Amino acid sequence: MKKGSSNLTAAQKAELDALAAMPEERIDTAILPEQKDWTGARRGVFFRPIKQQLTLRLDADLIDWFKTHAPGGVGYQTRINSALREYVAQRDTAD
Repeated sequence: MKKGSSNLTAAQKAELDALAAMPEERIDTAILPEQKDWTGARRGVFFRPIKQQLTLRLDADLIDWFKTHAPGGVGYQTRINSALREYVAQRDTAD
């Protein structure tokens, strides 16, 4: 499916537009069951942050550290991203 396209009917799109325009205080969530068990939940299904690909030169020992601390070397780039995000958050609160 192409980005931005959907299989919704015109009526479904109209209903979603009406719901999006509705003020939060008018939305009745009383009929929705409270979700207590999140074991089957999947992260990032509905939202994916925008990523930008770039070439970045890092010291080899830093890359090696992240790779050795990631299970099987998988996800080391995500861990680098998280470390940078944490650094930025600390800097923002310090200012």
